[in-house]
Amino acid sequence: MKLRRPQSLNGLILVGFGLVALPLLIAVIWALINLDRLASQSEELVFTGVAAAENNRLLDERLATLERSARQHVVLGSDESLDFMRDDLRSLERRLGVMAPIAVEAGAEALTASIGNNARRIVFELTAEDTSAEEAAAVVARFAGIRQQVDNLADVLTNFVDEKLRELQESTRSAQRISAWQTAALIPGTIFLVLLFTLLIGKPIRQIDKAIHQLGESGFSKPIVVKGPTDLERLGRQLEWLRIRLLELAQEKNRFLRHMSHELKTPLANIREGTELLLDGTVGELDKPQREVTDILRMNGLKLQNLIENLLSFSAWQTKNEVLTLADFPLRALAISVAKEQRLALKSAGIQLKLEVEDIVVNADRDKMRSVLENLLSNAVKFTPQGGLVTMRAAATSNSFVIDFADTGPGIPAEERPRVFEAFFQGRREQGGHVQGTGIGLSVVLECVQAHQGAVELIDSDEFSGAHFRIRIPQKIARTEQKLAANG
Repeated sequence: MKLRRPQSLNGLILVGFGLVALPLLIAVIWALINLDRLASQSEELVFTGVAAAENNRLLDERLATLERSARQHVVLGSDESLDFMRDDLRSLERRLGVMAPIAVEAGAEALTASIGNNARRIVFELTAEDTSAEEAAAVVARFAGIRQQVDNLADVLTNFVDEKLRELQESTRSAQRISAWQTAALIPGTIFLVLLFTLLIGKPIRQIDKAIHQLGESGFSKPIVVKGPTDLERLGRQLEWLRIRLLELAQEKNRFLRHMSHELKTPLANIREGTELLLDGTVGELDKPQREVTDILRMNGLKLQNLIENLLSFSAWQTKNEVLTLADFPLRALAISVAKEQRLALKSAGIQLKLEVEDIVVNADRDKMRSVLENLLSNAVKFTPQGGLVTMRAAATSNSFVIDFADTGPGIPAEERPRVFEAFFQGRREQGGHVQGTGIGLSVVLECVQAHQGAVELIDSDEFSGAHFRIRIPQKIARTEQKLAANG
């Protein structure tokens, strides 16, 4: 019959603990049984040893008393001395009866019987009426042989106890060896079971951890599958439902951004066209105050256009359907063009722009690099105080080109730095300008730079008091086109 694996996590844990604990429990029970057996044998051996020693002592005393009574009877020959001798003989026989079981166990029953028979024969011969004095003395002298037999009996019993002790020691060593072998066998078996159940439990947990991390990184495209106990599989299905729901919400958000951005572009295009017509003098010449107001309208129209294009670009990158178009172009010319577009914003804020861009030709997507420069410059203008300084530097290295953007504004607080490139994140600093940002400008910069396999970082600088961004774009990219990745 095929054994079924526990379906739940609790069941799997209980079975694991059971399989790990069962061999240990069997080993403990076996050890307790052997310990009890050895304890009983030790107790019995101690009792036997003590009893044998005590019986040998008492037997030796009874024999000495009988010999003394026999010698007195030989001298006195009275009925009273005869009674004493017979009482001492019975006492000797009782002691031999007490020693009979251990004597039989030690194989000394014949020696015990011989001691009793010899003692009775001596008493019998001493009680005979025709025994002469010389014969009585010879009979009493035979007590020396009985004493020798008693000594021999003591040696036999001592050897018997020693043999039992050696057997007990050997049993103890044998039990120790078996316990050692059991322990040696249990350790790898236990480790194997622990690793097995750790794998069975840990694998689905790692899958869940990976799925949660995937959701946290906005990775909604890969399905979540968790294999393992039913309760963990159920949790995996709930995470998959959550992934699908988050994907639907992200798609709805992107659709909203695209639709709203496209809806805003049409009236904005009309506004820009109208301001351009006014500036060109198509509908009549403007005086200086009117031209200044029209310039402000045109500048804010450009800002709104930039914001809308950022929203469209962000939406496109989120759906990963936009590609790079790499080409060689002069970076300094691009920087000057971006600076000219921002001249009104710079002038109205009284901000000085310092361009230190080397005259180098780079290989990149021109439109995306323009978006990078526009967003960084616009961001610097927002946070640089009246009369401040914005610095743009660019230089080539051996295998990349580096762009630095720095300002003299308040800088970015330490607690906001980890989130400064997040989409729609806006710090607590008050922004300047008439049009507030959407919070995706730096996110667009990050996406565009990473699409070029480059990096952008916020660095600490002693030269500038405000924010300092550094961009590094590698050159000689192997592919002419590659997918833009949202959030890396």
